[in-house]
Amino acid sequence: MKDHFQTIMYSLLSHNTFGIEAYAARFVDYHSEEELKRMVKDGLLQKRPYFCIGAGSNVLFTHPYYDWTFIHSAIRGVEVMHEDADHVEVRVGSGEVWDEFVQTCVDRGWYGAENLSLIPGEVGAAAVQNIGAYGVEVKDLIISVETLDRKGGRRIYEASECGYGYRTSLFKRADMKGLFMLYVNFRLSKHPCFKLDYGNVRQELAEGEITLERVRKAIIGIRRSKLPDPAVQGNAGSFFVNPVISRMYYEAVRVAYPQMPCYEMDAGRVKVPAAWLIEQAGWKGCKLGPVAVHDGQALVLVNRGGATGADVLRLADAVQKAVWNKFGIEIHPEVNFL
Repeated sequence: MKDHFQTIMYSLLSHNTFGIEAYAARFVDYHSEEELKRMVKDGLLQKRPYFCIGAGSNVLFTHPYYDWTFIHSAIRGVEVMHEDADHVEVRVGSGEVWDEFVQTCVDRGWYGAENLSLIPGEVGAAAVQNIGAYGVEVKDLIISVETLDRKGGRRIYEASECGYGYRTSLFKRADMKGLFMLYVNFRLSKHPCFKLDYGNVRQELAEGEITLERVRKAIIGIRRSKLPDPAVQGNAGSFFVNPVISRMYYEAVRVAYPQMPCYEMDAGRVKVPAAWLIEQAGWKGCKLGPVAVHDGQALVLVNRGGATGADVLRLADAVQKAVWNKFGIEIHPEVNFL
């Protein structure tokens, strides 16, 4: 166990991609299930409130100081548990960097995760958030999630028990926030199963043979062209979730806005791109003090330098109100507020 305890405060600046300065009373890494169990046994979790944090790519610190213990999984590794002619099942440490795992899949000829290339964060957080992009959601690959609770109780949640939905899961419930992610188990194909008909992926692959390497490269190119690098400009990727509305309401709004795009969800519901709504509401590229809506992707809010969590909240609130006033549609944050 690596304990970053400091007598006064521990900086969380390097633990959030928004680049927000905040401080914690304590920060601890655990590198194995055994280390985590020792922490539980030694009573570390009883001394003050605690929060399980990943890479901080989907977190907004809204306070300057937290009298909490921040606990981070540093469990790494990709272990093949079962393999046959068609599929491979792998057990992945919750602290494994998500994009490094995707690269491992591509290198080993495992299909399924390539559309999720370059999504920031770690494997454990990916399972909590049900990350998705270009027609793929991580729930489609997950077999089970291995966890530990604050009393040291171990439980494996089968995928069917995880309550997966659009950018959500059982693990996002308030009563599940104290659960520790240990490992995530995935099932991947050993045969091509590409999903290319989303966005402009197929267009990027128009010439030449379609391979895992080329699909990953195309996805990375598209993401980099649209999304700012957090190392250059603080952000948490897509700040808002695309709203899901009834087909009836969509048709009513489309009378006034015939160009409004949508994606079919089921017979009665459609998903509307939040980026389109924000842009039509006039906020794309707009600044509000030290924060702004990104000029290349309206779903992204950026830290222009020196912003606080409160600054980001003010901008988010202004954008939400503008979309509601124009379309009567609520957009909700994907980012977790602390």
